[in-house]
Amino acid sequence: MRITLIQSNIRWENIQWNQDHLSVLIREFATDSDLVLLPEMFTTGFTMKSQDFAEEMNGSTHLWMRDIANKMNIAISGSLIIKDNSKIYNRLLFVEPGNISNYYDKRHLFGIGGEDKNFDSGNKQVLIEYRNTKISPLICYDLRFPVWSRNTKNYDLLCYHANWPASRDDVWQTLLKARALENQCYVAGINRVGIDEEGIEYIGNSQLIDPKGNIIMSLGNEENIETTTIDLDMLSDFRRKFPVWKDRDEFRIQ
Repeated sequence: MRITLIQSNIRWENIQWNQDHLSVLIREFATDSDLVLLPEMFTTGFTMKSQDFAEEMNGSTHLWMRDIANKMNIAISGSLIIKDNSKIYNRLLFVEPGNISNYYDKRHLFGIGGEDKNFDSGNKQVLIEYRNTKISPLICYDLRFPVWSRNTKNYDLLCYHANWPASRDDVWQTLLKARALENQCYVAGINRVGIDEEGIEYIGNSQLIDPKGNIIMSLGNEENIETTTIDLDMLSDFRRKFPVWKDRDEFRIQ
């Protein structure tokens, strides 16, 4: 599978500008991709004005994602603010060609930043099968909680869509590698760059890491896009030859 990471500089609370900007980047640089991964809250930045910027599930961004997926025959994934009945979520949409959509609601809300006061927490894990690849999508702060990402269903690719600040960049890079090693899977970490209206700096370092902990793609500290291929045959062979998953402890996530 060909995977594209888009490490974008998000314009604060400007949905239309961010859609237009990403449209140009995707159409120019992701024509040979199967899956495009975008940062967390890619239409607004990490704003806590959830009531002001929440979209319905059939809102402009979901329709925009469907249009790109259908016209380019790719899947596109990233999180945004979604209102569903009376609740508001930091919701990841995974949109495939043919108007097929899955979603994941962020489980671990960043209370230090007030996210728990402005969003509702999800409670369901999601496994998406797309073009013979099993994908587990998660969002930013979820990265700190390994139980939630534990590989019990033999997913191939674990994705973290983030707005991860520069002040904790070492934590970001360390935990991405740890999740790849402990789950024997590919891990994609998609972060943004720039400085938001709250004065928080983001320096990217989006990465794709193989199941042995090797960084096979890194996007540096500026707005950037790169595409590479993950090798499912290598993953299967590695798990067969080094089956540490057989010795995992069994327990249930509450």
